Amino acid sequence: MRKLYFCILGIITGITNGLFGSGGGIIAVPMLKKSGMSTKESHATSLALTLPLSITSCFFYMRSFSFTDMNLIYLIISGLAGAFLGGMLMKKLPNTYLKKAFGIILIISGIRLFLK
Repeated sequence: MRKLYFCILGIITGITNGLFGSGGGIIAVPMLKKSGMSTKESHATSLALTLPLSITSCFFYMRSFSFTDMNLIYLIISGLAGAFLGGMLMKKLPNTYLKKAFGIILIISGIRLFLK
């Protein structure tokens, strides 16, 4: 039954990632926590899951859109730096802060999407 749960979670996360461009973590983290993983373990597993999903989605987007803008290079470089810093912070922050930060980001994102 646990394998089926993770297969369904993978499918839902993949669909979400493909539709929203790397939004699968919003689904994966709470569901991984529900399966019994710790907060940090859920976040790390979600990141490991969304990397191959994002690469796959990127290939589909590349067919339809051009990536010739130099801003993409700046986004990638600064995004990698931010990911490194975020990973370092995740090791040091208590789970309660991570949960609250994740919840706040979800609420703010939801409000922004709802209002636009």
